[in-house]
Parts: sequence; structure tokens; C-alpha cells
Amino acid sequence: MSALADWVWHSDAAGAAVTRAMLTPLSHVFGWAVARRNARFDRLAEAFGPDALPAMPLPAISIGNLTVGGTGKTPVASWFLSRLLARGAHPALVLRGYGDDEWRVHLMLTPEAPVITDADRVRGAHTAVSRGADCVVLDDAFQHRRARRVSDVVLVSADQWHPEVRLLPAGPYREGFVALGRASAVVVTVKAASAEKTAAVLAALSRMVPAERIALVRLLPGGLRGWSQGDGPALQGLTATLVSAIADPQAFERQLEASGLTVRGHLRFPDHHRFTAEEVSKAVTVAQGGDGVVCTLKDAVKLGPLWPRFGPPLWYLSQTVVVDRGAEVLEEQCDRVLAARRTTVPTAG
Repeated sequence: MSALADWVWHSDAAGAAVTRAMLTPLSHVFGWAVARRNARFDRLAEAFGPDALPAMPLPAISIGNLTVGGTGKTPVASWFLSRLLARGAHPALVLRGYGDDEWRVHLMLTPEAPVITDADRVRGAHTAVSRGADCVVLDDAFQHRRARRVSDVVLVSADQWHPEVRLLPAGPYREGFVALGRASAVVVTVKAASAEKTAAVLAALSRMVPAERIALVRLLPGGLRGWSQGDGPALQGLTATLVSAIADPQAFERQLEASGLTVRGHLRFPDHHRFTAEEVSKAVTVAQGGDGVVCTLKDAVKLGPLWPRFGPPLWYLSQTVVVDRGAEVLEEQCDRVLAARRTTVPTAG
């Protein structure tokens, strides 16, 4: 997400409101196209059932969302991979692979699971068979309806929540709340949102989907890790420059400040941005006088290889997924995959 898009979508400034109004006709066109596409899939499903879609060689669980970025798909998808591994499965992660960061992050978070990058998730699942997988986790596939799945997990960010649906390009929504009817589970993710806002989100969602299908997870800062120096220092009392190329840099900054870190500057880049040597040099210069530079793991996999050997320390903030509510909802999604795994015969396709 670019800084301009973030301003247009979320700012209360008059200029942003005018821009949203100018883009609203395009949002109507986008919404019409999405509704038409969804109606086609719904008609096929009603007429032919599961056979309306290409056969998937492996049972799949989709981790997706309604909006563009910033909901915590990567750590939550990794959490599901870890749970399936712990319960005896051999999952693979299949994702489209925006930029050059997501697949690298998954390799670091769950090195035991194959990571397959393919815009065609069905084809990616066939590749997973050849890699020894018996089930797949689909990262960001809620709108990729062509790929059959036994579970559809949809993430909603409490930090980015807005009850008014503004579809692309006037807002961040890919679909409206009616799409939650397709979800097997709705997971509210919290990075730095207040308890009051989180409660409001849960209450709003409970009016849209049954409460027994809603879970709440917190993405908590797990401490700093050095790109090449092992564990980093404690956050409390640290003064650092932030560098981020993520969808929700504000939540990242608020997390660190809430943990006691003093932010002396924040260099923000568009989501999935590929850093250049010149940008790294600028970050090194801006960081002079502080304790170091802090980024996310998603940024570290791109910054690390470019970071100067004698530059300031480069740390990334690890994230810990803590299930605050609805653990049974999440385990039920794993149960679906495991049950389907026992009845699916993998084919290389």
C-alpha cells in the first residue's frame, strides 16, 4: 500500500474526502464486477456442487481477508502451518507471492513446510504434491474462488477497522461484509488497537456472522532479533529509527512505542517495496545518533542482504500469535483439513 493510498483511504482531511468522492464511481464499477463474478461462482456451486471447480489434489485451508493488506495474514498463515505440523500433517504453503518478501518470510517462520509461489493456487497445490505435502495452506486466497477449500478463514484487522465499506479504489475493501457469509471462521487480529475498538469490532461482526464462528488473536511483539547478530536488546528504553514497507506502518509504530521504544524517525515505503542501495544508505544516515534500525521480518529479508557490515545494528520485530478468544474455532478449521486429508488421494496432476 502506498502512502498516497493510505491517505486517500483513511485520512479525515478534506482533500482525501474529495479524492474518495471522485473515485467512488470507479468503486461502483469494481463492486459490480466483483458481484457479477461471485454470482457466477455461486450459480455454479448451486448447480454442480464441488464438481463445478477444478479438482484440488490436496485439502486446502484459505487464509484471506476483505481488504488490501495489513490484517496479519502472514503470521496467522504460519500459525496454521505450525498447528497442522504439530498434529501430524505435512502441509505446504501456497501463495501468489507479491513482491519478493512473503515467501522468504514463510521460509524463515516455518522452514519445515514447503513454500510454493504460484498465482494459480490449483496449479500450486499440484506442485505441493510433488514436494511431499498432504494438505495446503493458501495465503491470501479468499477471492481466489477457483481453488476448492475445506475451510475459509477470513481475517479482519481491529487496527484498520472501518464500518463503512469503501471498495477499491476509493477504499481498501475488495468485497463487502456480505462476503463473510462464505467464511468458515472470521478472525479478528489485533496489533495495537484499544480494548474499546476491539470490542466494537467484535460486536459489529457478531451481527453479521454467528458468534461461534468468530475468533480473536493478538499479534504481540515477541522482541527484537538481529539480522546477523542473534537476539536484539530489550525494547524498553531503546531509541531507534524505523524502516517499513508494509500495509499498516502506523500499527507497527504504535506496537513499538507501547513496548517502550522511542521512535526517532520512521522511513515508510509502499507495501512490498524492493529496497535499493541508495535507500539503505539513507536509512543508515538517518539512524546515526540512535541505537539502531528496527523493521519487520518482511522488511528484514530484503534489507538484510543490502545492509552494510559496519552500519548501525539492524533488528526486526518478531511477532507472536496469541489466541485470545475462539481457540476451538481455529482448531475446528484444522480438524476439517485433517479429516479431508484422510479421504483425499494425492495426484501429481
